[in-house]
Amino acid sequence: MGIPLVSSALCHSSSNGVFTSREFIRTELSASNSYSLGLKFKYQQFHTGGSTMCRTLCCSRRKPRGEERVWRRKTTPQNVDFPPRLPKKKKKPFPIPFKEIRQAAKEDKKLALMGIEKPLEPPKNGLLVPDLVPVAYEVFDAWKLLIKGLAQLLHVIPVHGCSECSEVHVGQTGHLIQDCQGPTSSKRRGSHAWVKGSVNDILVPIESYHLFDPFGRRIKHHTRFDYDRIPAVVELCIQAGVDIPEYPSRRRTNPVRMLGKKILDRGGYLEEPRPWSSAESSSLLEFDTYRASERFPCPPLSDIPEISQETMDAYQTVRKGVRKLMRKYTVKACGYCSEVHVGPWGHNAKLCGSFKHQWRDGKHGWQDATVDEVFPPNYVWHARDPGGPPMRNQLKRFYGKAPAVVEVCMQAGAHSPDEYKPMMRLDIVIPDNEEANLIV
Repeated sequence: MGIPLVSSALCHSSSNGVFTSREFIRTELSASNSYSLGLKFKYQQFHTGGSTMCRTLCCSRRKPRGEERVWRRKTTPQNVDFPPRLPKKKKKPFPIPFKEIRQAAKEDKKLALMGIEKPLEPPKNGLLVPDLVPVAYEVFDAWKLLIKGLAQLLHVIPVHGCSECSEVHVGQTGHLIQDCQGPTSSKRRGSHAWVKGSVNDILVPIESYHLFDPFGRRIKHHTRFDYDRIPAVVELCIQAGVDIPEYPSRRRTNPVRMLGKKILDRGGYLEEPRPWSSAESSSLLEFDTYRASERFPCPPLSDIPEISQETMDAYQTVRKGVRKLMRKYTVKACGYCSEVHVGPWGHNAKLCGSFKHQWRDGKHGWQDATVDEVFPPNYVWHARDPGGPPMRNQLKRFYGKAPAVVEVCMQAGAHSPDEYKPMMRLDIVIPDNEEANLIV
């Protein structure tokens, strides 16, 4: 539909021979909400003998409607960098900016000085979140399935671990990349000392103290042996609603009341039940990685692809479920070492031996934990041809990496998730040793 334009111009000459042109532009548009009305005045001066053409611009802007949206295609990167290795002689960065932590502490202190109780929502007040109880059971079942699947796959897929450092390789033989960080690596010029690996080399054992009441008495250094240590993922599931007879947990019906950092009402202290004996706790082996390969025999070769895909799905379920639970339930991690504690506060056991532990008397520097600290991915080099020649140090910039569980399942026949393909660098052609020096 055309836009009618009505223009009227008035021109007159001044005494100094300069023509003055005043132009009035009026736009007449339809009474629609899709266009905006425009009204413009223009004042121009033209010298004698110059151009007397008047330029008029009429601009109309179309307003976007409410139901119209712009959809952008979500692009995935072709290649991504490997996760950086954090230096051991430096504190880990805070997951939450320190300014936000300090601001929240100031607000809590301000409410405490005013005598106002701290507003707490489940699970910060000790009550369960009903919507996360099914998620906790799903993560717990997937965790047991993950251990069983890895124990069965390790009978078929060879795994090697370095006896001097934490390097792991999935393949027929260990790689030749000289990146060992062990104490005697200088004698071997950075080469790894490969030995046969186990499930603990694939799933890094991150353990935590089991607490009957997370809001009860804190663990002291001299009372640390009174508490059992179990996988941190299992302890997170227990506090989120999973009931395990061997590891009971207190389920509150009345919320915890706090004034600043002081607990006003925690419902009293309850006597913890007696620990179970080893004969009664035979079912605990289902979610423990210790000697898991001995408990599960080698499956038939025809079942390997199905088991690998189930293990891959279980790994994805555990990782997504842990991330969902950690958005509500508090998990603390030491900023200097790999210690993890599930609960509102960290324990007081003086077991930290990392950077400048003498200044802290061996106490841990607690801060909010991340998913990778509770459930580490444990990245390994991705072998495109597990039965081919070993990886060489000269070509390490052309190789990719993947989580150890994903690498084991892929070599057993499972489909690789799309989120890990950019790090595997599948689109990079690996050159020969002679050609590597010619590539810039």
